[in-house]
Amino acid sequence: MTRLMVFIVTMPLMMAGFMGASGAVAGSDQKADVFSTEDYALYDQVVASKFLTSATQLVVIERMTRLRLSPDHEGPTTARAFQEQDYFDGALPADLIRDFISINRQVSRLEGRFHFAADYRFATEGRLEDPEVSIARPVTMPGLLPVHAPPVLDRLAFSRVARSLRNDHALLYVETFRPDGTGAGFLVWCRRQGRRWTLFDTDVAWTIQVRGEPEEGPLLAP
Repeated sequence: MTRLMVFIVTMPLMMAGFMGASGAVAGSDQKADVFSTEDYALYDQVVASKFLTSATQLVVIERMTRLRLSPDHEGPTTARAFQEQDYFDGALPADLIRDFISINRQVSRLEGRFHFAADYRFATEGRLEDPEVSIARPVTMPGLLPVHAPPVLDRLAFSRVARSLRNDHALLYVETFRPDGTGAGFLVWCRRQGRRWTLFDTDVAWTIQVRGEPEEGPLLAP
């Protein structure tokens, strides 16, 4: 009788432990799979069209996503921030803003699934990670031995990609810091045309410029 009572008492605890462990694994898998192939295709499109130049050899990408739309702010972006800044003159669909706020409440980890035309490395908390993704390609010049690619030209950080309920609009945030201390943050509004996404419009969230630089000086590559 005693053994039966012990079994009855411990069985629910064992089941709870098993379910907890399973839930933890499922949660871990879900967190690692928050980005779709379509998300990375949009990141690639933004990098290629807005940042890369023919001289770009290596891009450093922040491993963890951004929650805020300005270095001066802490914590996730709020609906109030969109109202106060009136991004895109208030033309963003309301459901797109809601999704952006919802999915960017917690940081997420980017994976090595980028496919733009340059080598890239991840950085965590400002420090380069081991070159697990893509090492800088050697540059060969006539009459010279191969040399390593030049220093990093841009350090990019992204938010997660938000989408409208009909999946015909997308919104993401991207920021860049340069070695000279300049930088900027941008909201990129994308629209779907059939099966293809296009970069519809870009709004500047913030800029840091070198003192004496003209205010109208572009920070993005054409």
